[in-house]
Amino acid sequence: MKNEKSKLVSWDDHINEKYGKPGTVSRKKYEEGFETFKIGVLIQEARKRKNLTQEELAIKAGTTKNYISRIENDASDIRLSTLMRIIREGLGGHLTLNLDL
Repeated sequence: MKNEKSKLVSWDDHINEKYGKPGTVSRKKYEEGFETFKIGVLIQEARKRKNLTQEELAIKAGTTKNYISRIENDASDIRLSTLMRIIREGLGGHLTLNLDL
């Protein structure tokens, strides 16, 4: 049992080992990918709370079911204006952004 505990690493150490230390190119790429993943999860959770299918959300937002699916599952290459329209018109919400420098 003691041997197993010595193999445990913290989450930060795991991320540092797998993606590099903060500030490295590989770590920045990981963090950007994680942010786009979070956008997809947030949209999916909001859609489900509103009891909407992907198709219903797409119709309300003036886009396609395929585009909604891409956002929820990949979230890459999202136009900000489209994302805002999905949130505003499709979900009845608003988007708030933060900029960390």
